[in-house]
This record gives sequence, C-alpha cells and structure tokens, in this order.
Amino acid sequence: MTDLHDLAARIRYVLVRTSHPGNIGSAARAIRTMGFARMELVAPHRFPDPEANALAAGADDVLANAGLHAGLVDGLGGSSLALGLSARRRGVTLPELSPREAARQALAAATRGEQVALVFGNERTGLENEELARCHAMVRIPSVDDFSSLNLAQAVQVMAYELRMAMLGDEPPAPPPEHDEPPADAAQMEQFYRHLAQTLDDIDFHKGREPTTIMLRLRKLFQRAQPDARELRVLHGILADAQRMAGLANGK
Repeated sequence: MTDLHDLAARIRYVLVRTSHPGNIGSAARAIRTMGFARMELVAPHRFPDPEANALAAGADDVLANAGLHAGLVDGLGGSSLALGLSARRRGVTLPELSPREAARQALAAATRGEQVALVFGNERTGLENEELARCHAMVRIPSVDDFSSLNLAQAVQVMAYELRMAMLGDEPPAPPPEHDEPPADAAQMEQFYRHLAQTLDDIDFHKGREPTTIMLRLRKLFQRAQPDARELRVLHGILADAQRMAGLANGK
C-alpha cells in the first residue's frame, strides 16, 4: 500500500504570477501543516524574499526546495492531472469540481503513481483563460456570492486540508483509467498541441478564421481523453502524414 509520504510527494502546489512574497510564505506554511512539501512558482513578482520566509513560520524547507519557472508549462512538467482553482466561472469550458471531489480525483491519480498539480492564480486576477486551458478541470471553493474572494493562502489551505482528509479516509481510490501506459504529461501534451496547431495551419483548416476557439475545444477534447504516450505517438504520426500530403498538394 502506498504510504502518505509517497502520495504527498506526487502532489504539487503551483502558484502562478504571485504578487506578494508573503502569500508565498503563507502558502508554504499551509501545505506544510497538511504534510505536503512540493511547491512550484511560476513567474513570481518577488522571490526569494525575507517576507516569504517570515510568513512561512518555519516551513523554510518548502521555500528552499520550491521550483522557479518562467511559464506554466514548465511548472506543470511531469504532471498528468492539473486542477485549476478559480473563484469565477470563466469563458473556458471545463468540468467544474468541488474541493472535495477535486481532492478525491487528485488522490486517485496519485495512488496510480501519477503526478498531480493544483494550480492557483494571481491574487488579484486569478488564472487567465489561457492558463485554465492547460488544466483538466476547474475547482471552485463554494464561498458566498457577495464576498467570494479568498486570500491565496486560504485557498491553498482549503485544498491541502481536503487532500489530507482524503488521504486519511477509508474511501477506496477510483479505479485506474483504461490505459496501457500512464497518461501523457503536460510537456508531452503541449508538444502535441503545437504539432496539431501547425498541422491545422498547413492544411488550411481555419480558412482565414480565428483559430483560438477551435484550439480551446480541441484541448478540452484531448484533456478529457487523457491519451498516453503511445497514443500520442500515433496521433503525431497522423499529423505528420497530413502535413506531408498537404506539402505534396502544394508542390512542396
């Protein structure tokens, strides 16, 4: 049976464009109290910073080992399930989960040996649509409608608590998905999306129309399918053949 430490090590907390270093420290404290230690920082405004260490209240090991990344794709590196926290319903159409259901799904994935990312946006603006589009589902904490703004560290604490309770509970993990291999990770999926977007351009699929909407819908489709690495290789092969035939048709 997988122990709690191993499960916790497969779950990372990704903070995107954090404005205040104190919130990074408070978030580190929040996850450390629940037995987690993995934090990834994407384009923080200030870090390292003494204020982060002051508000970490002893969780300095979390800060010392935090990854620093220029973009979200790097922060998600290796993860096959990404859950984005958002206080508002956005233009991106994603499955919407409660914190408890999100914790259950995250634990099930971690139990299968997968890497899981919980993604939190900037304190003022939250996650941008482009960032949410890289997540498999959106998580909304059911706060009251007339005062829904949680502090970043509070949102992190809610999720860390729900995950801790799920890990300590007796509910069996969800059955494994029907894959011969684990789902492709975030970097592999981004490489596929780039290849897909280029192929659609090469075959003139959009015919002058704006490609953003169709790419968002295709992202949603493939995120729902969660292809594994072998299936992605087949898809890459199909795209490469389509590009080759388009080149022949255009006399290239």
